[in-house]
Amino acid sequence: MNPLRIATRKSALALWQAEHVAARLRDAHPGLVVELVPMSTRGDDIIDRPLAQIGGKGLFLKELELAMLEGRADIAAHSLKDVPATLEDPFALGAVLEREDAADALVSARWSSLAELPIGARVGSSSLRRQAQLREQRPDLVLIDLRGNVNTRLAKLDRGEFDAIVLACAGLIRLGMAERISQRLAPPSWLPGVGQGAIAIELRAGDHRTAALLAPLHHADTASCVEAERTLNRALAGDCTVPIGAHAALDGDRLQLHGMVGDAASGVVLRAEETGPRAAPADLGRRVADRLRELGAEAILSAPAQR
Repeated sequence: MNPLRIATRKSALALWQAEHVAARLRDAHPGLVVELVPMSTRGDDIIDRPLAQIGGKGLFLKELELAMLEGRADIAAHSLKDVPATLEDPFALGAVLEREDAADALVSARWSSLAELPIGARVGSSSLRRQAQLREQRPDLVLIDLRGNVNTRLAKLDRGEFDAIVLACAGLIRLGMAERISQRLAPPSWLPGVGQGAIAIELRAGDHRTAALLAPLHHADTASCVEAERTLNRALAGDCTVPIGAHAALDGDRLQLHGMVGDAASGVVLRAEETGPRAAPADLGRRVADRLRELGAEAILSAPAQR
């Protein structure tokens, strides 16, 4: 059997995720040889500008997808929140792994919560979704762009460039840094990115051999939740130029979805939630998207990029 090659970004978190996928594959298929193919992406190389200005989160995928097209890799491991709502041909999602904590994390060396931050505190984040919710809850804060991998962002915080930064809980937990979390910014009062906390495996559509190898890794509960979130995002034509957040959770055979659209400049945040059968996550995503439009989301969605 030929080795299964995983394209991955070179950051510590991306490599952790790829190694996790590799370990799961080896457990599911004893004797399978799995290799990592680390590479840099344009999204990793350009860190002095917000993603909204340089083409969006899809920049984290292009080089990995090219490796698959050229036969240098068979699959790619991603943070699902970095995967566009609609994949370009000829790619598809082959599996979604069980989700880690989906919440955001406030990280600060001195302050234990968002409420405790002093007036005018400097908070780092380039996510428009995070900035919209920060302005909604604390309009006095000074928000400063912050990009780079987890270690780079933490180093800037530790040097005193910021009073606090906002990261994903999942990344900190996976890197063994859960103690850095000062406060979980958790749903439903604070909504994470679409698909946040889940690892997705991308493959070439029609690659049935690889799809069969990935099948045991697929987590149906997580898949139902993120399908509702991604459908909401798709229905709103969301990308990283508009702050959209969503979080779905299962309660028995019912699925509850919270969604938001915000304005990072003004702090205006529109929120909606609906419940529906687990068997119809896409329908639930569309209904919450419709509710957000009824609340006036179209005015935000149709505005020029907020930077």
